[in-house]
Amino acid sequence: MRFAHVRSSSDLPPRLVVVQGEVGAFVDEFFPGAPGTLDALIAGGDALLERVRGAAEEASWYPLDGVSYAAAILAPPVVLAIGLNYSAHSGELGLKTDSTPTVFVLWPNSLSGHDQITAWPRSLSESVDYEAELGVIIGRPAKNVTADDALDHVWGYTVVNDITARDIQFSEAQWSRCKSFDGFTPTGPFVVTADEIPDPQDLHIWTVVDGRMVQDASTGQMVRSVATLIAHLSQSATLLPGTLISTGSPGGAGYSRDPQIFLRDRSSVTVAVDGIGELTTHCRILD
Repeated sequence: MRFAHVRSSSDLPPRLVVVQGEVGAFVDEFFPGAPGTLDALIAGGDALLERVRGAAEEASWYPLDGVSYAAAILAPPVVLAIGLNYSAHSGELGLKTDSTPTVFVLWPNSLSGHDQITAWPRSLSESVDYEAELGVIIGRPAKNVTADDALDHVWGYTVVNDITARDIQFSEAQWSRCKSFDGFTPTGPFVVTADEIPDPQDLHIWTVVDGRMVQDASTGQMVRSVATLIAHLSQSATLLPGTLISTGSPGGAGYSRDPQIFLRDRSSVTVAVDGIGELTTHCRILD
């Protein structure tokens, strides 16, 4: 199944919809007590998902024209990001891929949705970069899981743009702040349930900036697979339902290009993963 959070008006809270093509059905209309957010749907476990799946067969469907999209998941327990998980990307940044994953946390204020505006002050950075990433959402608590069992704990997948202020990234010892400006973590527009993605290491991932293809790769090029990352992270802390893991970006970052490509005022950047969706962000630089 395919889900999204949408608003029909900017002053209304986002509502969860099941998406089929160009139409959607509001999940909170399916039955009394039906979940209104993806967070609530995940918390209800497999039984609630199956009830929603069955109810969708008799749902009322509405065109999605004119709606706006909120973040793929609204209030994850934590957003964990993986750095240097594609050799091409670590090489182009001049950074070494360590023997263990590089892990950092993204702040919740950075979450944003599809087709939204992300703005930042020119005084903070004029070296803002894009990073297409596969997002993984945990469905069942994962603690000390093996790589063989790790994918059983995945609820679904989404698309993430890990926007980064490169000048701040290379001037500080940690990476959370440079990637956690307001709106620097667009997600969505869709979350696809795990059963729709038989192999997360066999997905085309790409980025287009202002009409130009700048990243074009496969998730099979990850240094560490989704299953390996989940197993590793679960050794130190329980991965709670709703946790979002952003699994790293392939080569082609703007920082490493000659000449460099950074996101400009009124730039439009689309990051995408086959089988999941295309996520567009509109950029504004504030003087």
